[in-house]
Amino acid sequence: MSKIRVLDEHIANQIAAGEVVERPSSVVKELVENAIDAGGTRVDVSVEEGGLQSIRVTDNGSGIEPEDVETAFYRHATSKIGHGRDLFQITSLGFRGEALPSIAAVSKVELLTAAGDDGRARKLVIEGGKLMLHEDAAARQGTDFTVRELFYNTPARLKYMKTIQTELGHISDVLYRMALSHPEVAFTLRHNGNTLLQTLGNGDLLQVIAAIYGTSAAKSMLPLEGESLDYRISGFVSRPEWTRSNRNAISTVVNGRFVRSYGLNQALLKAYHTLLPINRFPLAVIQLEMHPSLVDVNVHPAKLEVRFSKETELFQLVEDSIKAVLGQQVLIPKAVKREIGGKDSGSFVQEQFHFSKGHDTGYDTGNRTEGAVSSGEDRGLAEPLSVASLKGQDPRQSNRLNGNEENRRVSSEREQRTRREGVTAIDRASALSGTSVSDEELNADFVDENNGSGGMSLPGAHRQSSGAQEVQGDEAAVGTSSVYSEAAQETAASAAYRSSMAPSAGNAADSRYFADEKPRQPRLNAEQLAAMSGEAPELPTFPELNLIGQHHGTYLIAQNDQGLYLIDQHAAHERVNYEFYYEKFGNPESVSQELLLPITLDFTPSETEKLKTRLHWFEQAGVYLEHFGGQTFRVSSYPYWLPKGEEADVIEEMAGWVLEEKAIDLAKLREAASIMCSCRASIKANQKLTDRQAVVLLERLAACKQPYTCPHGRPIVVSFSTYDLEKLFKRVM
Repeated sequence: MSKIRVLDEHIANQIAAGEVVERPSSVVKELVENAIDAGGTRVDVSVEEGGLQSIRVTDNGSGIEPEDVETAFYRHATSKIGHGRDLFQITSLGFRGEALPSIAAVSKVELLTAAGDDGRARKLVIEGGKLMLHEDAAARQGTDFTVRELFYNTPARLKYMKTIQTELGHISDVLYRMALSHPEVAFTLRHNGNTLLQTLGNGDLLQVIAAIYGTSAAKSMLPLEGESLDYRISGFVSRPEWTRSNRNAISTVVNGRFVRSYGLNQALLKAYHTLLPINRFPLAVIQLEMHPSLVDVNVHPAKLEVRFSKETELFQLVEDSIKAVLGQQVLIPKAVKREIGGKDSGSFVQEQFHFSKGHDTGYDTGNRTEGAVSSGEDRGLAEPLSVASLKGQDPRQSNRLNGNEENRRVSSEREQRTRREGVTAIDRASALSGTSVSDEELNADFVDENNGSGGMSLPGAHRQSSGAQEVQGDEAAVGTSSVYSEAAQETAASAAYRSSMAPSAGNAADSRYFADEKPRQPRLNAEQLAAMSGEAPELPTFPELNLIGQHHGTYLIAQNDQGLYLIDQHAAHERVNYEFYYEKFGNPESVSQELLLPITLDFTPSETEKLKTRLHWFEQAGVYLEHFGGQTFRVSSYPYWLPKGEEADVIEEMAGWVLEEKAIDLAKLREAASIMCSCRASIKANQKLTDRQAVVLLERLAACKQPYTCPHGRPIVVSFSTYDLEKLFKRVM
């Protein structure tokens, strides 16, 4: 007797429903996709009891022709494709023809549809896959699809449903993704009669973001634009200050379809590298457009995963486009954030609002005044900085960040008053705290290749020569190892480039926020435009700051015409050091110094065997580590610019990273080693700095490529606008 049999249609549909209809949100997704494919510009979704009791989806699309109403519920019946070649050029959201029969097999379905505006419609009722009613009816053009008692005939499936709130959360997530994918469609979501989401359908993606995540999130968004020969990217990404604890706020849309892509997510996170704290993720809506033949959407049961052709090119475009957007901004958060209109996340009914000119977005715009020394305009960065150029001057005068005569007068009076008192403010604070590092220890001299004397060093942005400094106790002085004359030569070109950058009063403010200005985002990125015009792109500059002092040996206090700034001195120095070490570790020809007494490191037997196979990675970083017998390894030489007194600890930490990392490459090792060195070589909290040290630290920070966050993603600078201060003191109401 034959044991293989063909299943009847009803059982086959129930099996298919197990793949297509996982939970109520699956039903909502399939029906909303059909509504969009039908050309609907308004889609209303109403659910009861988390969708388990009732799901109703209504649209104003083209409807279903009377003769196709029953056919639509046959397996693999679809209007989207007709030939095998169509599978490689899919432009619709649905195409398999599995959704309607699968839904009808496990629920009670009522369909009311009209294909014209003459009022004639067809009504269809199916229960558990069986046709119960098919008759003429009257309705407006569009489709009204109601699903009741989902899984009523499959109690095993019903038993595994979660709570009402959990299922409602999944449904809400589906509608959020649909709204972000199609801002031109007006969506409404209601649960038990309460409106949870309502969008305008005017095509404004930023309005949709505001409806879902709140106006404060929308005001933190930056417009994204990029293009290659095969791909076009648009959308919005958030400033680094607006983050979440998970990736749920990252939405990727491919030709109008929401998808999940590990590669695209990684490209996005690479663009935010060192801008985000650990385990924090940005808000992003990335819309990708490409020819349908470049993407295969028929690789996942729910069509949530896709495969790209030329994916390396695509991922690089995403990363470069986001980097270009972030690189055009002054990313200094304001300490006082004001909500506009009193509406924040958690309220999902969309209201029309405008990002009008002059409206406070909660971030420093980076407007600058003339006469500042903040990024090397007045001082050639390729020239070594020595204390000789500062002696006999108040550093605030010699490095005046503001040409304001009143500031000069006040500073002069303060200096004269201090002389009369016989002690500087810094010395007085040092005497009280007892924790100050002496000027001789930290600030003897900035060294060039000619004098070779020791002193404070802030390597990185200027790449200047400096001497090694001995560190006493746990608190490291402002500085790292010596940097010889090659450092200045290596970055002379980049210094000249930065020196040529003229400040722009509004280059950090995004014109997309202003109603009376045209969007200024080009199709080509800044580098491409610069290549075409032959000019260097205008980059945002670090705000000009006038040093005031230091708070608790941890934060520098500065000001300019826009307000007050607090700078985390450890984070600032860490960023300066990080950029220095990152460049050094990327140079395979870095000069190493031989050791008269080699450093020895001991490891466990298992670590020893593993480390013996990975010694070549140390050599690529300039560290010559070799097996010395037993469980001991010997360091015979290392780069001269490693943090003085910390070399053994840094190399041991590098070895620990190499042992733990599963997939090692030079880029990862370079990154990890740079962070290790920068953290160890940086000044610490509760460490007093002289005015001269503080000014130089600010200068070096301003010359960094990315001066707004430390390598771990923590903010370096926080600002209080003058208006914020006036509000705090009730000068304005």
